[in-house]
Amino acid sequence: MSSAYLQLLDATIAHLETLKGLGVGWVPVRRDTLLSIASPSLTPLSSVARRDIAKTVSPAFQNSQSPSIPSENLASASPQSSVVPPAVRSEAAMSRWSKAVAVVPSTSSSFQTSLVAAPLPSPLPPEARAAAMAELRSQIFACSRCSHLAASRQSVVFGVGDIHAKILFVGEAPGVEEDLCGEPFAGPAGELLTKILTAMGLGRESVFITNLLKCRPDTPGDSAGNRKPKPDEVSTCLPWLERQIDLVQPRVVVALGASAVEGLLGKGTAGISQLRGSWQNYRGLPLMPTYHPAYLLRNLALSEKRKVWEDMLQVMERAGYPVSTKQRGFFLTKD
Repeated sequence: MSSAYLQLLDATIAHLETLKGLGVGWVPVRRDTLLSIASPSLTPLSSVARRDIAKTVSPAFQNSQSPSIPSENLASASPQSSVVPPAVRSEAAMSRWSKAVAVVPSTSSSFQTSLVAAPLPSPLPPEARAAAMAELRSQIFACSRCSHLAASRQSVVFGVGDIHAKILFVGEAPGVEEDLCGEPFAGPAGELLTKILTAMGLGRESVFITNLLKCRPDTPGDSAGNRKPKPDEVSTCLPWLERQIDLVQPRVVVALGASAVEGLLGKGTAGISQLRGSWQNYRGLPLMPTYHPAYLLRNLALSEKRKVWEDMLQVMERAGYPVSTKQRGFFLTKD
């Protein structure tokens, strides 16, 4: 392991420890960068990873408008935190690194080990949570980091529901209907999600619903179509979603569809058909991957509806909601 690698790793860990001491729960870092740091065999580091780490450990980055580092912490951040200390032995470095990020092995043989952000911070009192969510909303509404999305959007789709919800649903990105009305899951897929929530004995006002992206992915020349978010769009917008999860502090996160699962767990994840119905770990929270309601609109088989409903039964139980005999019998065939 090279001295340059150890110096870079130690400087990154030192800076993260300084931020942690200031009350910062997480900073936005690309997952491929985390993988590069945690796997010294992947050398040399990519130019993107080097730039990403440089931003993380530089004083200039502390003064940026990153949504992950509250301004009150930036004001008191020590400029000495980015000074590169002496190189450390690899064992000690990796031990400290393992405390800075969570390594989550999968129960599935085809599911690659992924690196995720730090565990959630302590929950805020109700009034402070409401104020923080309102401030976050104003920041997201003013966001123009993806200039092409900011230029084409009609609305910023923040999210709806209870900021104290036990269950938080994450979708892919706003579609044309959501872009027009400013709410997630507003079209046919949203109507089906509402029906699922009703069957659960809940409602849109009882959960929190949001997306990976807060702006509709642009579709130049096609006002009606929707497209999958690009990786750079997801990595840019993901800190906003993570901050929402930090504030809501749900008991369960539900990832609706492959894009949501990939965005939250990383690109090394198995396909949605392999993961759905099995609990995953997201920053210490139980995460249930399941099919997107749009999938059920395209695949009307009772068996597919039952799969999603079985996932929701698990979600209800994990969140602490009672499940009736009638609910357990939904979509079961007589034979």
